[in-house]
Amino acid sequence: MTAIIKREISSFFSTPIAYLVIGLFLVLNGLFLWVFEGDFNILESGFADLNPFFELAPWILLFLIPAVTMKSFSEEKKTGTLELLLTRPISKSKIVLGKFFGAFILVVIALIPTLLYVVTIWQLANPIGNIDLGSIIGSYFGLLFLIAAYTSIGVFTSSITDNQIIAFIGAVLICFIVYYGFSGFSDMANLSFLENFSLKHHFDSISRGVIDLRDIIYFISISTFFLVVTIFKLK
Repeated sequence: MTAIIKREISSFFSTPIAYLVIGLFLVLNGLFLWVFEGDFNILESGFADLNPFFELAPWILLFLIPAVTMKSFSEEKKTGTLELLLTRPISKSKIVLGKFFGAFILVVIALIPTLLYVVTIWQLANPIGNIDLGSIIGSYFGLLFLIAAYTSIGVFTSSITDNQIIAFIGAVLICFIVYYGFSGFSDMANLSFLENFSLKHHFDSISRGVIDLRDIIYFISISTFFLVVTIFKLK
């Protein structure tokens, strides 16, 4: 499995995909948080916190992660190398997990530079350092779980088609439904129980700085479900 992870990461960085994903993620966040006027601009909010970033990042990742994962299996199918990969002495579960962790690590690498935002608002706070670190740490943990969920969905959609565009659109659609769809529909139909199936609901819960076991179980369940379905799809 380690060999597949290394292969995935090296393939990302041997093409413009990795640099494009990392660059777009940082540029888009930087523009909305520090340059463009609006609700996400930290300098205009009057508060030294990163809530605007944690509200914006899930929506940007909703498009960027499918762009990373769309070629995971689609390209293998199109070029005919998937059959060769499946004949090697490695289990299908390790192949899927290798693809998953390769994409997951790439997105986490894109997330690391945003720690500079924490340093920035630490210095902007009055007095210096007067920020809610508990909430920020919880939100970063929430983003990691959210990235895992998005990545598992992207790997799944890539396994059901040899067309990367279809894999991308399918992943964006499912991620949107699971992240916001249930929550939005629960508000419209006044069915509060549907909110429990929403990634946004559990992400917001963790972002408050309180790590609830129910939220962790939910994220793990979503990621595991799509990875297991992907494994069975390859059989």
